[in-house]
Amino acid sequence: MDGGAEQRQITIHKPEDFVPMRAAGALAAEVLDMVGAHVRPGISTGEIDRICHDYIVARGAIPAPLNYRGFPKSTCISINHVVCHGIPGDRVLMDGDILNIDITVILDGWHGDSSRMYIAGTASTKARRLIDVTYQSLLEGIRAARPGAHFGDIGHAIQTYVEAQRFSVVRDFCGHGIGRRFHEAPNVLHFGRKGDGPELRPGMFFTIEPMVNAGRPEVKVLDDGWTAVTRDRSLSAQFEHMVGITESGCEVFTLAAGEVI
Repeated sequence: MDGGAEQRQITIHKPEDFVPMRAAGALAAEVLDMVGAHVRPGISTGEIDRICHDYIVARGAIPAPLNYRGFPKSTCISINHVVCHGIPGDRVLMDGDILNIDITVILDGWHGDSSRMYIAGTASTKARRLIDVTYQSLLEGIRAARPGAHFGDIGHAIQTYVEAQRFSVVRDFCGHGIGRRFHEAPNVLHFGRKGDGPELRPGMFFTIEPMVNAGRPEVKVLDDGWTAVTRDRSLSAQFEHMVGITESGCEVFTLAAGEVI
């Protein structure tokens, strides 16, 4: 996910490719719907990972993160000031913890990628507001995604909304193209200027996954080579949807049960 991406490098999928992407996206959303009932104080992130792994495999799919570039688990679980790529393990959830669970499945060769925020017990007012703002920023980005627009329009919509709420957008990580490959062109930045970047065209599949910090935007990666945390130890939140550009707008492949956008 390093560097820029030329439009000629971005895969333009065929109309029939929307069918397997809908199935993969629906399964990722189904896993996230399922796991919410298990998020509570006293459960370990490793147990949550096992529950998700077993559910994915039972449905004939593969958890894409497992062994991806050496990542040791089937999900990413990021708690409190962890921005992304948290490795599940022995950490037990405590009352008030907020966490992002990031699911990517491979179903019939196609990737379905989505993440959501969850609360163990009762979160602080500030944490709940951070979660609400982050989700709304995702919606702002999705609404900017339509044929003829530019990727910079998505980033601008997210950044403008988040900063108006006195939070900050993480610059170090971004969304990405997706399909038969987990990560491909383009990089989908969550900040930027209108009109910048490649033009959106029907058949482009990618993720929008803003990471929003309660404090400053700077992050650092821990010695495990994966876990990214806020440098000022402020809370961080993230939501992710996977979308496809259509002739008339944008289709969200990873809607939660009952979610309307």
